[in-house]
Amino acid sequence: MDYGPFTPLGPSDHDRLAPFFKNQSYPLCAYSLSSILVWSSKIYQPYGAIVDDEALIVGVEFTPFYESRRHLILPVSPQRTFSPEELVRMAIDLGFTCYWFIPESYLEAFGRTRVERCFAITEQTHLMDYVYRATDLAELKGKKYVKKRNLVNQFKRSHVMRGRTEDAPITPAAVPECLDFLEKWCEERDCDASPEEDLACEKQAVINSLNHFGELDMAGLLMRVDGKVSAFGIGSGLTPEMGVLHFEKAFSEIKGLYQYFDRLCARQLFNGCRYINKESDMDLDRLARAKASYHPVRMMASYRLNLR
Repeated sequence: MDYGPFTPLGPSDHDRLAPFFKNQSYPLCAYSLSSILVWSSKIYQPYGAIVDDEALIVGVEFTPFYESRRHLILPVSPQRTFSPEELVRMAIDLGFTCYWFIPESYLEAFGRTRVERCFAITEQTHLMDYVYRATDLAELKGKKYVKKRNLVNQFKRSHVMRGRTEDAPITPAAVPECLDFLEKWCEERDCDASPEEDLACEKQAVINSLNHFGELDMAGLLMRVDGKVSAFGIGSGLTPEMGVLHFEKAFSEIKGLYQYFDRLCARQLFNGCRYINKESDMDLDRLARAKASYHPVRMMASYRLNLR
């Protein structure tokens, strides 16, 4: 195989790399280009190389203390899928020992027996993606959503119908407001308690997204309550029929705000998508309960492949 240089990736690389993701089929949120480019911090950095002028291979490098987490994801290409044997060669050539975020569809395509000749397969149970029907989140129909509808209606009566709210797309001009809101939201949850924890890493990813919004293929929505940004959501496309809601934040003390705003995001950010992927719960019980309460139609399994 012929490799281009294995170099750090960032938002400025979006347009150069976007052709590799055209109509990509892997349904896990890890294969969103915009997400790959913004998830970097003091702890880790995404790298990428072009393979045979037809695919992009992405790896994540960690600081020495977390070096055991170094991994690749599957190469992304509009032209071909790489076999398990080719993945072995690629990992060895690039100095990695494992792949993360392998979708079940890849194992089915090549067969577990063939994959297991090359790799030990481990399910990443803490990294399963929550996938929902877009119409379920946009309409909240049926008995299972009655509590959500009640909260939506309470918020409408107490805020929307009284003219206390304004929703608008996220634009570069609104970024400072969104960053101020993010700081307050993170103070409530002590995001900065430890820089290596998921909430701290996610905070940095959100900051990267907002600061480079114009460079990325992301759509954003914000809501002001009484003139101040009190919620925002950021999403992007993943596959031809699935979008990803990467980040969604709302002040918890405003009753019904999250439920109302979540429905608004489903209605405005994912036109044409049949499904919405809300990513994993980061192994946080509170987040897991919240995501489960919206009744996902599927928990998307993710696998790790370790070289034998």
